[in-house]
Amino acid sequence: MYLVTGANGQLGAELRKLLKESALYVDRENLDISSETAVKDFFKRNHIDCIVNCAAYTAVDRAEDEPLQADAVNHQGVKWLAKYGKSIIHISTDYVFDGTHSRPYCETDRPNPVSSYGKSKLAGEQAVMDVAETAVVIRTAWLYSAQGDNFLKTMLRLGKERSGLNVVSDQVGTPTFAGDLAKAIVKILPQVQKNKKNIYHFTNEGVCSWYDFAHEIMRIAGLSCEINPVESKDYPTKATRPFYSVMSKEKIKCDFNLDIPHWRDSLIEVLKEMKEFG
Repeated sequence: MYLVTGANGQLGAELRKLLKESALYVDRENLDISSETAVKDFFKRNHIDCIVNCAAYTAVDRAEDEPLQADAVNHQGVKWLAKYGKSIIHISTDYVFDGTHSRPYCETDRPNPVSSYGKSKLAGEQAVMDVAETAVVIRTAWLYSAQGDNFLKTMLRLGKERSGLNVVSDQVGTPTFAGDLAKAIVKILPQVQKNKKNIYHFTNEGVCSWYDFAHEIMRIAGLSCEINPVESKDYPTKATRPFYSVMSKEKIKCDFNLDIPHWRDSLIEVLKEMKEFG
């Protein structure tokens, strides 16, 4: 039996569609992962072959004011899952990098997070590698789906309300459909090698800026909202974001024989699912 934490989030919902009755699904309402006692008791009561940890504190800007709350979930909670669950696939982020590269980040590149959120996620990765018996860490980026709150849904809502929007054009990465990541995880689960620990990168294929992503959302959805490119300095946020967070996927494609769709193709499929296809 597998365990999916953060089961009501975007990735958790996609995993639920695929794993169905072969997993237990928990969220913070029924398992507080930041409590060592709660996690220890859970694993005493349930036999779990492998955890897929999708639970995370993801409010990037709020984490600057709430670093302890972010750390409790993204670091301490991950440590307890890795310690008592023993085998884990843990979902991490491109925000562990500072974004100063001009080529795709590899798994061997040195992390250097520039936000409280990124620091808490890196601490979680390190905890997994330190205390789990078996581990796969998957860094992903710019996650979206038809469920939950995300950039895609915000753009669709604002695109119907406004004639124009300013979107940053100097932050570059890759949008990732949560359903594509879920499919990859389901393929990886039976191949996790006991007593081995590895870090991988997974996003959709391709590269774009937030401006490019927003422009494509409007175009494909048939919305007339004009997207205007602006620089990050003209759109200040509390947390610093990496300017460049494209990640190489060669390792995960090679090790697990994955065929990863281009971000634009996946965006079209999601907009069709949402009946937002123009």
